[in-house]
Amino acid sequence: MTTSPVLPALPPEVDLRSAPRVLEGARDLDLTPERCNLTYWFENVAGGMLRQLRDGTIPDPGPTDAMLHPGPLRDALVTEFSFRHLAEVKATRALTQLVFHAPDDKCLEFFSTQLIDEARHARAFRDHLLRLGVPAGELTSTVERTAAADRAAVLDPLEDFGLTVVRGNGDFYGGVLVLTVLVEGVLAPAAELSERKWQPFDPAAALVERTANVDEIRHLTVGGAVIRRHVTEHPNEKGRLLEVIDRGRELWRELPMQEMLLKREALFQEGMSEHGALAEGYEVWQGRLLLDTTPEERLTVAENWSQETQQARMDHMLLGENAR
Repeated sequence: MTTSPVLPALPPEVDLRSAPRVLEGARDLDLTPERCNLTYWFENVAGGMLRQLRDGTIPDPGPTDAMLHPGPLRDALVTEFSFRHLAEVKATRALTQLVFHAPDDKCLEFFSTQLIDEARHARAFRDHLLRLGVPAGELTSTVERTAAADRAAVLDPLEDFGLTVVRGNGDFYGGVLVLTVLVEGVLAPAAELSERKWQPFDPAAALVERTANVDEIRHLTVGGAVIRRHVTEHPNEKGRLLEVIDRGRELWRELPMQEMLLKREALFQEGMSEHGALAEGYEVWQGRLLLDTTPEERLTVAENWSQETQQARMDHMLLGENAR
């Protein structure tokens, strides 16, 4: 009789059962590229976290029946995951520039693993659209019809800015900063809200978000460690890096991000009203029932999370308000 081998315990930040939420992890964890190298990724991410999904340790419940029929709730998820798929594709392509400009082997290894993570996320969001019943032959056209306008309005300007910094100027550290603070630092709290709000209606979609969010904790914390070390060793770089952030934040203020999210949340609100029985008694955050929230309230909370997360990472990177 053979027995299954006993696997070593996973580090808590990559264990889907015990990893912190992205907000707490992004604020509190301290990971470095030396720790999160290729060996770490193969053993703990591919061989650990992803194995939990493959062997059923973390069960995949699949979409609920409510998500498999036309209506505003399904439309809201198709819209959101189409956009997320396109965002992850752009992140994957942009990371090739950080790998190219990496100043040492440790950064090259870590950002290579992040590139693979983002490509995995792109595939996971795309594959879930198939599970929702989007025909495989219509997947590309569905994503384009649903999210192409938002890609042009939001993702393309961000991509142009980031590529100008890292590819146009050869600025590796500026590129890491853009990715860590202005892209993932802003989008991670929105992804946290997504994981929470979809849990009662499509727990499989929430699991896709959960897995991506656990990766984002690692990306945010290691990116922050890279910048912190660079600023510590080259304090004269603070002013230049702060200018990059200021230019990026100015761009963010010009993007129609809130309008895009509000339209998506309005669809979700309509669908939630239709299928409210699935979320009866469910708290989206402590003390607040999901069914009692409004689109505006959810976006305000996500924006507050974003600001808190950004400020915590900026302070950790020695680029907070006191650095000015």
